Amino acid sequence: MKSVTYNKLGETIYHDRLANGLEVYILPKKGFHKTFATFTTKYGSINNRFSVQGKSGITQVPDGTAHFLEHKMFESEQGDVYHTFAKQGAFVNAFTGFTRTSYTLSATTNINRNLESLLDFVQEPYFTDEMVEKEKGIIEQEIRMYQDNPDWRARFGILDNMYKSHPVKIDIGGTIASINQITKADLYSCYNAFYHPSNMLLFVIGPIIPEEIMNLIQNNQQKKDFWESQKIHRIFPNEGTEVNRKSSVMRMSVQTPKVFIGHKERYPERQGQQLLKYELCLNVLLELMFGSSSEAYEKMHDDGYLNSPFTFNYTNEKGVGYSVVGVDCREPEIVASLINETIFKFKEESIQKEDAQRVIKKEMGSFLSAINSPQFIANQFTRYRFNEMDLFEVLPTLENLTEEDLTDALHLHFSDEARSLLIVKEK
Repeated sequence: MKSVTYNKLGETIYHDRLANGLEVYILPKKGFHKTFATFTTKYGSINNRFSVQGKSGITQVPDGTAHFLEHKMFESEQGDVYHTFAKQGAFVNAFTGFTRTSYTLSATTNINRNLESLLDFVQEPYFTDEMVEKEKGIIEQEIRMYQDNPDWRARFGILDNMYKSHPVKIDIGGTIASINQITKADLYSCYNAFYHPSNMLLFVIGPIIPEEIMNLIQNNQQKKDFWESQKIHRIFPNEGTEVNRKSSVMRMSVQTPKVFIGHKERYPERQGQQLLKYELCLNVLLELMFGSSSEAYEKMHDDGYLNSPFTFNYTNEKGVGYSVVGVDCREPEIVASLINETIFKFKEESIQKEDAQRVIKKEMGSFLSAINSPQFIANQFTRYRFNEMDLFEVLPTLENLTEEDLTDALHLHFSDEARSLLIVKEK
């Protein structure tokens, strides 16, 4: 077992790759009561076409299969997995994103037993035709609920504007039509392709002794027989850099119109430290342009256009990237124009060192506050690892950002050709 110490943060993380390929990371936290764990596979909603080395042909599964599979993992031959953990004094959950599916554990007692239970239920799939048919009705209700949520609909509406054919534009849960096509065979096919230990990562954080936890995990894995690991080729359409459409209007039951402006990443293949630096640059830039202390926010708020602060984020996951700025507002066309003017102004003028350093320090403070939460670390660590980044390198990378770095990222990402507008108005 290897260890890495981050002196500035006072953290030491322990790591090992087991014989079956499973990566394990352990972060001991003295003085905390809860232990958190995430057991995550590199498999998400966008992985609906793939091939497996040694098997002929391409497998294509219905949209929403990864999310459907996540739901079904909580049923076993012995019954509902939630009840098992409840009896052991623990809470278990899961989530599916674009590129990963993560099973989460939170416990204050019976840590060893609960960790073994987490490993066991994720590594013992049990699907029947009857279970699959029953689940379709449950997920159909979930899809209908999200279809009535304007912010969720708008999230995929702006993605549909930006992307012509990439599956990132498709709701993570799929559609009612697509989930009704899912079969037991589809679930086993995806499980066998993506849930091999060599495609997964286990992260544990809490008041634990690393050597004891690692021995427990190793013993658990040595008792199990796994199929042979095969290389997975994830297949995506040739998307290109242009947006699908420049603008659109969505009609929904909203009291106030909403504006969303997205920029499609033209170079989404970055990974590792290159991605970390670029991602942090864009987070700083978005805060500079649209944060609550920005000139743009203050002016639009004072002029009576805005009903809420701006929301903004940058996302980059294994070959797909974009930023989105959103706000509830009056006069959405005017606000959209003012957002674009703000970006143009930043591109035309030099970024002031004083402004850049103010926002960088704010980002550093937010990060330091966030990593006081073991739950935050548990949920974020794997996302960074899967993109060949290190969560604990965020602080030194932020410290070393320059105005030149910000200017380069500004001109690379915020191009007119990559921009798309979505306005949500009342029906």
